Amino acid sequence: MSEQHKIHTVVDIYGNTYKMVGTETSGHMRLVASIVDSKMREINALNPSLDQAKLAVLTASNAVHDYLKLKEQVE
Repeated sequence: MSEQHKIHTVVDIYGNTYKMVGTETSGHMRLVASIVDSKMREINALNPSLDQAKLAVLTASNAVHDYLKLKEQVE
């Protein structure tokens, strides 16, 4: 990824600010952050005793699960 093609975007996920850098549009990165934030809040509502690190890992695991299911359907 060359320096001139990098897009820098600041997003908020679960009360934390992150600087995202990538080749996608700022809008795309904000959408990704919004979906992650929503999923973390959804999982937290079901299990409020999880600390933030465990909540993040569980959210990532759910996202990969969803990805694999969709990939399976496409193939």
